[in-house]
Amino acid sequence: MPLRFDAHVSTAETDYGTVLLDERAGTYWELNPTATLVVRTLLDGGEAADAAAALAREFDIEQAQALRDVEALVGHLREAGLAS
Repeated sequence: MPLRFDAHVSTAETDYGTVLLDERAGTYWELNPTATLVVRTLLDGGEAADAAAALAREFDIEQAQALRDVEALVGHLREAGLAS
């Protein structure tokens, strides 16, 4: 499940996660630290299972739940036109 932000999306990491700017629509999106971990893992070439494993380790949740969360986040980013 490779992830890539579209060309019209700018990112900035903050102390609280990551901020995305959709330059086309002029809207901001804020990713919490959990979503930032997932996005970083996927942007670095990891698969959904890698991101889920990172979530499970970092936040002490079940692997199955972590995988559902990863898939949901990626789905939302793609639906919003931010990522492909």
